[in-house]
Amino acid sequence: MLPGYQETKDHLLICPSILSADFTALGASVDQIAQDADILHIDVMDGHFVPNISFGMPIVKALAGYSDLPLDVHLMIENPIIWIDRFAEAGADSIVLHAEACPHLQRALQQIRDAGCTPGVALNPGTSLSTIEEVLPFLDMVLLMTVNPGYGGQSYIPGMQDKIRRLRRLLDAQNHAVHLQIDGGVYPANIKENREAGANMIVVGSAVFNQPDPAEAIRQLRKCSQ
Repeated sequence: MLPGYQETKDHLLICPSILSADFTALGASVDQIAQDADILHIDVMDGHFVPNISFGMPIVKALAGYSDLPLDVHLMIENPIIWIDRFAEAGADSIVLHAEACPHLQRALQQIRDAGCTPGVALNPGTSLSTIEEVLPFLDMVLLMTVNPGYGGQSYIPGMQDKIRRLRRLLDAQNHAVHLQIDGGVYPANIKENREAGANMIVVGSAVFNQPDPAEAIRQLRKCSQ
């Protein structure tokens, strides 16, 4: 399980995405950021829900045995409910699935919680917040995509801060506190406005792993967010 929002709301959680890491030396890439990152983000893509193929359970299992960082597994796949238990067994600490890919959303979130993981829902940029209003009591995290999912290194979609602000208000009205994570196109130049809009978890890929010193890149992101 990930730490709760109340425990971390005053601390920005930086979540490097291994989608931008060096696949030929994944362990070494993780070692570079281990002391400065909060959470390791793992994008699982199936080539159907998104136009790309990435990682599966073997990578999650390997990283769970290698790193002490919590593993945030983002399922960008069709029919994610059939894979929840297997990713939990592989070592996921949180499992985030897309509302667009899951018709039985409440059941899936309960399954994630029953498996011992933090349950979360992701929304594509064009998906309305109303899609998840009925399941907010059953989740601990919402991931707003600030790019269209499927590829790393994309540019942030202008105007997404308004959606972040509206979601933060919606989450704060719940009886329990919920993380607001964003993913896509976040760099030092725009991290502060996203933090101020209400995001407390930031997924970063090329802004960290494509830099000469990934650990220093995380420290700069934190500095620029203040």
